[in-house]
Amino acid sequence: MKEPGYSRQKLGAPPGTLIHVGDVKSDKAKVSLMHYAAGFCDEHVLTDLSEIEGIRKKEGVKWINVDGLHDTELIKNIGDQFDIHMLLLEDILNTNHRPKVEFLPEQIFVTLKMIGVHQDGESLVSEQVSLILGEGYLLSFQEQEGDLFDGLRDRIREQLGNVRQFGADYLMYRLMDVIVDNYFLVGEHLSNLNIELEKNVLLNSEEQHLMDIQLAKRSLLGFRKSVAPLREVISGLQKEPVDLIDEGVNRYLRDLYDHIIQLRESIETQREIISGIMDLHLSNMANRTNKVMQVLTIIATIFIPLTFLAGIYGMNFKYLPEYKWRYGYLFFWILSIVVTLCMVIYFRRKKWM
Repeated sequence: MKEPGYSRQKLGAPPGTLIHVGDVKSDKAKVSLMHYAAGFCDEHVLTDLSEIEGIRKKEGVKWINVDGLHDTELIKNIGDQFDIHMLLLEDILNTNHRPKVEFLPEQIFVTLKMIGVHQDGESLVSEQVSLILGEGYLLSFQEQEGDLFDGLRDRIREQLGNVRQFGADYLMYRLMDVIVDNYFLVGEHLSNLNIELEKNVLLNSEEQHLMDIQLAKRSLLGFRKSVAPLREVISGLQKEPVDLIDEGVNRYLRDLYDHIIQLRESIETQREIISGIMDLHLSNMANRTNKVMQVLTIIATIFIPLTFLAGIYGMNFKYLPEYKWRYGYLFFWILSIVVTLCMVIYFRRKKWM
């Protein structure tokens, strides 16, 4: 996952200055509306934002979704239509923002991360999703078109389940629940990668495995940064006395809170597993080095007496006993081989080689 950054354009700018911070992930911003109640469901793309004023007065739940955050003028117009504070609009445009919840007199603002697996199958990709809950409406802001909510949209269209029986607060819960459910799939994917990595390290540690371990650690750290703050977000939604969230929806939020706790425990377990894999890799590399040093030490030890013998017979003594002996050279090599074999047998009995 990409590490959070900050735009140089924001430096020195007054609070509430609308500047898009992050990568532009869509060519053109798109605003879509899904208007539904128990007896009807209507959806279309909003090409004229002046329609919003008339739509807000209608009965039912109004879900307005914005894909693409680089069009700051569009975001400002939507903010004017729904009386959204400029500081909240600034948070929406800052795609590196930490997940959080804010309570206003007539609105609730929630921002969180939608995480997926990159095409390479190893790293993770993150997209910021911001939600604004008001009386009878929910605004969602995404960085690009295409999300995890198509299944939920189908259930609303076909009136499956009880989504159309509840209000906008339940819709906000369902969007958050879809994102959190996907966290479990991401966590399972990371767990499978760690199991495979541990198996490879056990079989044969290589230098490349160190980079793989660091990548796994980095991905898990980024995942943890997205999941950990959600505990405060869900807890705040449960405990803050606001009229926008019905008591019945609070029960669902408690279940979502339990899921976050379970996710955090799973992440901590994976962190320990990665630390164990790192220790295993370093231990294997150290053992390999020790084996190499053991072989080199044995070779050096074997050559010590041979060097001693060669040194004796290389001395310039006039009366060296074997100096003029016909078989002296042969005797020297036989003696060297016998000494070497004796030392090898001794090392094997001691289990040093």
